[in-house]
Amino acid sequence: MTKPTAVSVRDLACEIRTGRQSSLNLLESVLDRIEAIDELNAFITVTEESARNRARMADDAAARGDDLGPLHGVPVAIKDLRTRKAGIRHTMGLAPLTDNVADDDSITVERLEAAGAVIVGTTNTPALGHTIKTENKLVGATPTPFDHDRSAGGSSGGSAAALAAGVVPLATGSDIGGSLRVPASCCNVVGLKPTFGLIPERVPRDGFNTHSPFFVGGPMARTVEDTAVLLDVLAGQDDRDPFSVPQPETDYTGATDRPTNELSVAYSPNLDLQPVSQVVRETVNDAVTELAAAGATVDTVDLSLPSYEDLSMAYVTQVGVFFSAFAQHLGDRYDIDFAAADVEDTVHSTITLGTETDAATDRLQNVPRTAAYEEIQDTLAGYDVLVTPTLTVPPYSKRLADGYPTEIDGHSVMGVPTDVMLTWVFNMTGHPVASIPAGFTDEGLPVGLQIVGRRFAEEDILSVAAAIERVRPWTDQYPGV
Repeated sequence: MTKPTAVSVRDLACEIRTGRQSSLNLLESVLDRIEAIDELNAFITVTEESARNRARMADDAAARGDDLGPLHGVPVAIKDLRTRKAGIRHTMGLAPLTDNVADDDSITVERLEAAGAVIVGTTNTPALGHTIKTENKLVGATPTPFDHDRSAGGSSGGSAAALAAGVVPLATGSDIGGSLRVPASCCNVVGLKPTFGLIPERVPRDGFNTHSPFFVGGPMARTVEDTAVLLDVLAGQDDRDPFSVPQPETDYTGATDRPTNELSVAYSPNLDLQPVSQVVRETVNDAVTELAAAGATVDTVDLSLPSYEDLSMAYVTQVGVFFSAFAQHLGDRYDIDFAAADVEDTVHSTITLGTETDAATDRLQNVPRTAAYEEIQDTLAGYDVLVTPTLTVPPYSKRLADGYPTEIDGHSVMGVPTDVMLTWVFNMTGHPVASIPAGFTDEGLPVGLQIVGRRFAEEDILSVAAAIERVRPWTDQYPGV
């Protein structure tokens, strides 16, 4: 029996569709694997019953000669935040929602199941997806499979760990500051934050809350091609999302075959914004050097973004307002008093960030945000993509209580999440970005690099990502766990 991560998603779906592989048998191996990696806390809820029903349906359709779609019988994991499946526990990582059950499907689940996918469970996330370590009071901390003392990243850490541990070939994540890309970097997988509006969200009560900073859902996978397949399933307009846009007439999967010598890349080791550890710089530089040797045009560029202090303050202000409003909506809907609720201290501090911000102060943060957008636009005007490190350091401690590094590359830093990542800038600007594996430290810890594209130019990102994957393949470099 083929493992779900051993072949491409397209080949796996074809095997099930043509009867050479049983979706139900494949699912049973997935459920066994979930049990085997229980110490990773990658899942909050495993959906055995509904998954078996879906797998049987896929096998029955194959026996009739029916085609359920591009994900016919393929197992998929979904992040337990805004992605929800009716009748399945939906916690958003919050202890007060331990017994909450979703009463409707999110658009992402609708599209996954319309494409034939078998949803096997919901993956771990910090409460409200509020930070870049995946730990909560429900199931505990999720480490990277490469080092069980270090974080899988957040807030899509459960999805990234499940992929790296070989449970499923596809998973969903979401991103408001790096929540897709940080776990992708920590777990040596691919995570794509698409252009705002490309993948629609149906947000109960406040469909307009995802723009400051830009909050998006996106695909995660082990390979670039599988990521492209999932993007094609999830993208496209839905009128229930006021920001959603029509899907461009783009062959995302076909973009992965673009010749390397047609690609042009701007490379920045640190966005000229903040310190990056030597081991991360060297690993990403090696990947970029190999890409150039394979025929791509690669130029090191300088950027003139607003200062780290001004731009990070803009981000922290707007993300604080976002989470404060998010918590208030949930409090009203589920009768949660966050001031007294059993939630992590970091949840309280994140919510507090926005409670004392007035509307004018919040809106004024768009000034440095606009300057950053214009600078990235100017840089991309002469290139297909911009490449940078994803994180400024290797994977850090998995425990929320341990905090973050206070020194990077000999520079004192504040020990806050924005110090350890270069991802949040692009939630301010709205550009699409993927994080892909770049290589490993001498300790065997994964390092990721970001590929930034023009708005709605995901095909350029996928083309460069696939070119790097060809020269530095990583699918045989996962631990047994």
